[in-house]
Amino acid sequence: MTPSASASASASPSASASATKSATASPSASASATKSATASPSASATTSPSSGTALAAWPTPTGNQAVSSTIEVSGTYDGTLKRFYGSGALGSDGQSESQGPLFALADGAVLKNVVLGAPAADGVHCLGSCTLQNVWWEDVGEDAASFKGKSTSAKYLVDGGGARKADDKVLQFNGAGTLTVRNFQVEDFGKLVRSCGNCSTQYQRHIVIGNVKATAPGKALVGINANYGDTATLSGVTVVGDRDLTICERFKGNSSGDEPTSLGEGPDGTYCRYSTSDVTY
Repeated sequence: MTPSASASASASPSASASATKSATASPSASASATKSATASPSASATTSPSSGTALAAWPTPTGNQAVSSTIEVSGTYDGTLKRFYGSGALGSDGQSESQGPLFALADGAVLKNVVLGAPAADGVHCLGSCTLQNVWWEDVGEDAASFKGKSTSAKYLVDGGGARKADDKVLQFNGAGTLTVRNFQVEDFGKLVRSCGNCSTQYQRHIVIGNVKATAPGKALVGINANYGDTATLSGVTVVGDRDLTICERFKGNSSGDEPTSLGEGPDGTYCRYSTSDVTY
């Protein structure tokens, strides 16, 4: 799913939304003219915790904003912990792959202090390296976030925040590079992170997970494609309510669109890089 405008465009939500100190924004091309504004974060908007610290409590949104066309972000966008939810063309809560995202982040963009409510469409798209800081998904739509950069040096960081109610994947890793997820909590989900198993263009992908809490029900924490040389490095994982949760599963991915086949699960020192002591129940 590709946003309507190029990654280099900078944009903001509708005039009622507050922009960050470092970025101006406007709706996509179909929306009306831009109104830029500057606003400081609210007192309740916090910076994300550093690795190994206690996880933050779920926030109470400071307000609500409907999003009818994808908000395109370059630079830094601070949502001041408002709840953003889809309306119009973005108002579906289904699993369609054709849905657009609520936010599309250009290479190097930062999205922080945002709550995504329901419906959340296809969540957040990162078109290159990006940072998602203190971002919360109350009810995941198709995916919470998709990472689409094409450079092997691309780096994606999800720091703080959490996600609930994901029928399938929370974080979809379609592009190349390294995805780090830390200080994050997930509950009632399918898979926390999945390296795309059947994208038409495949890459080697690396996933790093640290200080993450997963609460049942859930199916798997991470899935990778061993045949493309993917790796998943995990530490500080806490699982609540399900000792049978798959921590790391290896697949044989493909570029034909077929369902990938499982090659096994558990630590192997090569692809699934962790030990049993890295997971606490």
